[in-house]
Amino acid sequence: MKISHQTVASFHYTLRNSSGEDLETSRDGEATAYLHGANNIIPALETALEGLETGAHTEITLAPEQAYGERREDRVQKVPVKHLVYRGTLKPGMTVQLNTAEGRHPVTVTKVGRHSAEVDTNHPLAGQTLVFDIDIVDVRAATPEEVAHGHAHGAGGHHH
Repeated sequence: MKISHQTVASFHYTLRNSSGEDLETSRDGEATAYLHGANNIIPALETALEGLETGAHTEITLAPEQAYGERREDRVQKVPVKHLVYRGTLKPGMTVQLNTAEGRHPVTVTKVGRHSAEVDTNHPLAGQTLVFDIDIVDVRAATPEEVAHGHAHGAGGHHH
């Protein structure tokens, strides 16, 4: 079966930056599963995976505008510390969660004050060319429940 609309694809990946530095990998654990066509992964990555089958290996390079966008300096802002979710002592360089009206979003702390912090709301990988080294582990038809929910269930997917 090929990856296509309303299939669930499971894959292992290693993500690298353009310098070849490993940023993250799934190879130490469960494969990542997603519902193809439901916008569960980066759109350009989803397009590149279309048509692949179990056992396929591919390397996909995405420019910043295809991945998490260019870094924008206007996305650095000062917020009250009470709106941040973190453990331990708040320090510059930490990635924490910012509570917003639309839910929690990861931000990077750039400066810490007594009652407020300066945070960078750009995605941590914004501005970077990303290289995905991918091995397709499984492709199967999505269940009606997965289609209705808009995501894969089970190992590597969403758990209810």
